[in-house]
Amino acid sequence: MTRTNFLSLLVLLLGAMFYGIIEWRNSQILPGENIDRELTPDFIAEALKSDVFTKSGQLSHAIIADRMEHYAKLEVTHFELPNYTLYPKKFSNKDSEPKRTSIDNLASNTSASDNPSETISYPWMLSANEATLYKNNRVILNHRVHLRATDKNSLIQEIHCKYLELDLNTNIISSDQTVMVQGKDFTMYGSGLIIDLNTKQMTLTEHVRTIYKKNNS
Repeated sequence: MTRTNFLSLLVLLLGAMFYGIIEWRNSQILPGENIDRELTPDFIAEALKSDVFTKSGQLSHAIIADRMEHYAKLEVTHFELPNYTLYPKKFSNKDSEPKRTSIDNLASNTSASDNPSETISYPWMLSANEATLYKNNRVILNHRVHLRATDKNSLIQEIHCKYLELDLNTNIISSDQTVMVQGKDFTMYGSGLIIDLNTKQMTLTEHVRTIYKKNNS
């Protein structure tokens, strides 16, 4: 074997060895490591405070959160300890209103026009341990989810659950898990919640029980 052939064979063997080392190193990288790199936030904000307006200039909602992480590639935003202030939409579409269910019967024969507070758009306060905002303006809230009415005359005063979905385009919230609904004189348990924050109309597909407060008057 000539010296030239020997050197060519040596270079070929070294190249194959280095290629094998690179392939081996790549095979040792766990799939989770690549996922973690993709999940690195593009933007982080601490002590976030933000007001969001509609195209017509109406205040849609405000959010305060301990921490916000935005992932541009995934088109999602994650919040830690978010607190939403949701303002009712100033429009009405009777054809799209959900059907009245058991909670509406609790109001007896009182109509919206009989209650002066119905003419005022009181905001709702919504909080949770964490929330994820998706590009279609849909928010998923998890752990210690709490919805509270600021209108003292509202039939629905508070809602507690572990999981809730919020559509910021329509102000409709929903949950397929167990919820507790607290009113002025009752506490209701059930699942399959749908509530329109604009009209205060609620649907509960599975009612478990209702506890009424005693009226001593």
